[in-house]
Amino acid sequence: MTEVITLPRIEGEHIHLRGVEESDLESYYNFLLDEEMGRLTGSQGEISREQTAAWIRKISAPAEDRVDLMIIVKETDELIGEVVLNEIDPDNRSANIRIGIRSHEHRGRGYGTEAMTQMLRYGFETLKLHRIHLGVYPFNPRAVHVYEKLGFKRDGVERDALYADGEFHNLILMSMLEDEYRAIYATK
Repeated sequence: MTEVITLPRIEGEHIHLRGVEESDLESYYNFLLDEEMGRLTGSQGEISREQTAAWIRKISAPAEDRVDLMIIVKETDELIGEVVLNEIDPDNRSANIRIGIRSHEHRGRGYGTEAMTQMLRYGFETLKLHRIHLGVYPFNPRAVHVYEKLGFKRDGVERDALYADGEFHNLILMSMLEDEYRAIYATK
C-alpha cells in the first residue's frame, strides 16, 4: 500500500509554500485565469469558479501521488502561484514537477526559482525521490533558462505536443537526478 503524503509548510527566504485553503478560492481562481501564465504552461480550456472550488477540495487533501503547494509572498501574504509534484511514482522514485506564477509583476523576481528550489529539496530529501522531471515549451525561454540554471538536464523533445495559436509546439523534456541535486545543493 502506498503511503499518503501529508502537505508540508515550507519556509523560504521571500516566500513560503503551503497547502491550498478554502479561503484561497478568489486568489487561486484569479491565478488560474491569468492568460499569460496559461499560455506559457500550455493550459487550455475555461475553468469556472465552481470547478476551481472543487479542485481546491481535491488538492487540499493529502494524496498518494501528488503534493500541491501554493506560493505565498511572505511580505504581503499574497498567493501568487503554485508548485506541484505530481505523478509521484514510489516504485521508481520519480515525480513530475510543475510551477505557475500569476501576473507579470510577480515573474522575474526570483519567487519561482525559490519555490522550485524548495520543492526540489522536499522531493529529493523528504520524499527520497531519485528523479524529478518536467516539460517546458520552447516559447517560454525564460523558464527553460531557469530550469537549466537550477540543474535540470534536457532529456529530449516531444514533437508537436501542443496545438495552440493555430500551430503545433514541441515540448522540451528535462529532468534532474538525486546525485545531480546533491552535487548542486549539498552545500547550500
